[in-house]
Amino acid sequence: MTRGYRDRADDSLLTLLGDLPELVRNLITAEIDAAKKWVSRTAKDAGIGSLWFVIVLFLLFWSIPVLLAFVIIGLSSWWPAWLASLVVFGVLLLAVVVFALLGVRRFRKVVRRENPGQAVATDVRLMKEADHDEF
Repeated sequence: MTRGYRDRADDSLLTLLGDLPELVRNLITAEIDAAKKWVSRTAKDAGIGSLWFVIVLFLLFWSIPVLLAFVIIGLSSWWPAWLASLVVFGVLLLAVVVFALLGVRRFRKVVRRENPGQAVATDVRLMKEADHDEF
């Protein structure tokens, strides 16, 4: 049962204190409802935004072959078409090798890095060794 707005200036302290639990409950309920609405709106906007990015990635994916065909056709005005295609293929293959090596190098850093679980295990092992050395 929610109460309407009224002037509470003449209410006694005990009346105000008695109404406090209901006011707090109403405030918490209103905050939870506001949070639910915010999450709903935010999730909807994020979903629609993600859809736009998926469309962009789809179009970008199909624009790359068009660009490569353009380069091959442009190069074929100086070279034979088979040579232009072979050069573009070689450049792409070289790019694949370079990016693969960069990826392998980065993953090697990840593998070499000590994770927190390993650090705790090392600390425990060192503490046990220190305890055995004292006796």
